[in-house]
Amino acid sequence: IPGFFSIMDFNDDVSAESSTEFPDRLSLMEVRLQAQEDEITLLKSSLADALRKLRLHDQQIPLLKQQLIAGKRFVKGISLSLEDALPESIQFIDETPIKLRGEEGDAFEEEMGKDQTWSSIVEESIQPTTIRTLQQQQSKSSEDSQGSCPQTPTSSSPAPPKEPASSPHGGPLSSIREGEKMLCVDPQKWSQALAGCLNSLLLVLVLILTLMLTLLHKPKLQLVGTSIKMFIRGRPITMYIPSNILNYEELRMDLPSQKLELDWVYGYRGRDCRANLYLLPSGEAVYFIACVVVLYHISNQTQRHYQKHTDCVRCLAIHPDKVRVASGQTAGVDKDGKPLQPIVHIWDSKTLVTLQQIGLGTFERGVGAVAFSSSDAGTFLCVIDDSNEHMLSVWDWNKNIKHTEVKNTNEAVLAVDFSPTDTNNIISCGKSHVYFWTMSAGTLTKKQGIFGKYKKPKFVLCFVFSLTGDVLTGDSEGNILTWGKSAADIKTLGKGAKETFQIMKQTRAHEGSVFTMCVLQGGAILSGGGKDRKIIRWSADLAPERECEIPEKFGAVRTIADVDGEELLVGTTRNAILRGTFSDGFVAIVQGHVDEMWGLATHHTQNIFLTCGNDRQVCVWNAEDHKLDWCTTLEESGLCADFSPNGAVVSVGLSTGRWVVLDLQTKEVVSDLTDGNEQLSVMRYSPDGSFLAVGSHDNFIYIYNVTEGGRRYTRFGKCTGHSSFITHLDWSKDGKYVMSNSGDYEILYWDVASGCKLLRNRFESKDRKWASYTCVLGFHVMGVWLEGSDGTDINALCRSHSESMVAVADDFCKVHLFQYPCPKPKAPSYKYEGHGSHVTNVRFTHNDSHLLSMGGKDTCILQWRVKGAGTGDHKEHLASSSSVCSSSSEEEEDEAGSGGWEEEWSERESARERERQTGWLSRARVNV
Repeated sequence: IPGFFSIMDFNDDVSAESSTEFPDRLSLMEVRLQAQEDEITLLKSSLADALRKLRLHDQQIPLLKQQLIAGKRFVKGISLSLEDALPESIQFIDETPIKLRGEEGDAFEEEMGKDQTWSSIVEESIQPTTIRTLQQQQSKSSEDSQGSCPQTPTSSSPAPPKEPASSPHGGPLSSIREGEKMLCVDPQKWSQALAGCLNSLLLVLVLILTLMLTLLHKPKLQLVGTSIKMFIRGRPITMYIPSNILNYEELRMDLPSQKLELDWVYGYRGRDCRANLYLLPSGEAVYFIACVVVLYHISNQTQRHYQKHTDCVRCLAIHPDKVRVASGQTAGVDKDGKPLQPIVHIWDSKTLVTLQQIGLGTFERGVGAVAFSSSDAGTFLCVIDDSNEHMLSVWDWNKNIKHTEVKNTNEAVLAVDFSPTDTNNIISCGKSHVYFWTMSAGTLTKKQGIFGKYKKPKFVLCFVFSLTGDVLTGDSEGNILTWGKSAADIKTLGKGAKETFQIMKQTRAHEGSVFTMCVLQGGAILSGGGKDRKIIRWSADLAPERECEIPEKFGAVRTIADVDGEELLVGTTRNAILRGTFSDGFVAIVQGHVDEMWGLATHHTQNIFLTCGNDRQVCVWNAEDHKLDWCTTLEESGLCADFSPNGAVVSVGLSTGRWVVLDLQTKEVVSDLTDGNEQLSVMRYSPDGSFLAVGSHDNFIYIYNVTEGGRRYTRFGKCTGHSSFITHLDWSKDGKYVMSNSGDYEILYWDVASGCKLLRNRFESKDRKWASYTCVLGFHVMGVWLEGSDGTDINALCRSHSESMVAVADDFCKVHLFQYPCPKPKAPSYKYEGHGSHVTNVRFTHNDSHLLSMGGKDTCILQWRVKGAGTGDHKEHLASSSSVCSSSSEEEEDEAGSGGWEEEWSERESARERERQTGWLSRARVNV
């Protein structure tokens, strides 16, 4: 059935969700029943659409005369086939065919078209053996008529009455006259005749349905005259074809001439990961966020990226040679909901070449911790997965051989590492435990650490090995515990007892948890606190030496990396990386959001962009210098934003219906207004900056007059007509009209200049030029929707300023790049990975040199460099065209510029039209 929704989307296993709660199952069945009813309705309407399409195609066939002749031949053939199905007692008096009429007279015949008959549909299905020649059938019909039925008198004189004829079975025959037709009916054979007629009609109906289903297995679009219907979740969406497209079905969708290359990654994952920041001898800091491992050269201000992971990276380990890196990822799911297997990648940090992939098909859910052995030059790799038992496995990673595996614990495991002096000793810690493992003869045995007289902490968060061989653990109570080998155990080793560690000393270190510890070259120890946000330097015997406190806005200390004994790198729980010393303090070199992001806007003339999200932060970034210019915190979550065309202010829509306007220089709020009490989803300035449109979840679009350079706003009107919340909107190039999408897949057009009037005739907007294109539903972007999409698979899209490409943010962690326009289904695209969560927004910079994409839960911003044909040629043109066009001459210049796709497409179509000298291709032409 046409549509991006099918009943097969539902889970047939109702009990999979709840086997005991009857109301949930009943509710699911109601939803399924409603979906089936919708599809039956679509099936009925699709029959008429299919017939209309057949009529259009037949009218376009150049050899019309031959088709008409063939059609007449098959009409007679079908008539003869129907006569074969009747007994000899039911015959036609003359050659005038009986018309099939429905409840509305000739509506059914009109639906088929004057020149279209049933034969044009069932032509291929009629067997030659069932069709007799016309001469033989006419002869037989004439003979039967003379023997069984009275002829219509030809003279005007009254005819003498005749006795009714008898049937071969001896019963009387009934004569029925209707107009100029008369059927002679044998009542005793009427049931047999009716059965024959019904069989023939059923055959025709089956053939029609078969043809219809064949058509419907094509892409989920219906071409009807000058419009196209696309179906999402069973709802038809009608879009009108622009006038300059003469042949829609012959349009060719190509890949865009541009490609994307990852240029910069903003953010760091510190809120829920540990031990994920290291410094390489090359001067690069290694860390991860989303699906990307970043190698950031601090001095050169450059980044390299390891991009082979297919889902979020969770852990990191550095080989003793300081070159090779191991990184583990979560399992995740693909777009069909099928689980992806977690895996550990081992790769070369110099070349970014993958050396080995460990554990494919072995780990469950994800990889929580990894560690290289150090006493044997890093031969072994220890891995703990995220299964219920948190399986601990040891691998010879060069050979990809698993040496041993054992169940760890059902509690959370936070860290694991080899002893620096003995590969056979492994330590792991986590919730309320610390385990000391011994590997022998391919098996692992464990001894649990006994806290004895000391309070057992809720979590053991981290541990390090001192130079003396002791184990130091940091816990949620703020203590550092020193674990040493028991003398009694050492004496009994020869008798088979396994050596264990016991607490030798407890040191009060921090107020709150001890999140991380680091051992310096001289034996000194660094610890990082949670609640107190302190970094403390300890001597080898745990005497405090120095301390400092990091600013509150960066959060608690998550991990510490030593640079040179004095300088440190610090990862924080608010996704920042700090650089500094105890004496000079710390400054942020990497920053990011800490919660889901939705709002993204790019400046019209500068390489800056703004982001906002559920963490209530509004951040303005410099895309050229790759740094955060400034950040401010609002009272509510920011969900959408847009820069004014003059570049002086930016408006931010919040989750409560409130929206604020910020001055880019002073960061002050210059205007604060509220529209409704539901969240705002889109803010968009008109091209000349005189209007601001605010789309809300209360189904309205609020239009404001903008004066005083974007500092004063006055309500102009309200667009009323959507039946669901507003999702996207765009202004026309002349600033008079608005196109909008809603949550129930509506496309509406508004005449703002005439008082926010809804344009009932959407056909009038088919040739309108749009200043931006961010609406996910529209003729020019139909091809971005994949077959089977449910309407929520695409979160955002953005057309480039050159109008040559469109970027798409989908719900499966991918960024797509399409050619613009792409109005046909299954349009080809380039697909890019990097995000570990649904991609919430995409935007091109003012000169199309870069694309920005924003993840949701992964809190990651990816900056992509646009490479390919024409990327450098547009810069000078776009620098002027991206500014506000306030005069009609500038507007005409922009429409006639090299970036217009309409002229290019028209020339392409004209060239193709000249090449077609035969008439068969004209069948698909759509006359607009």
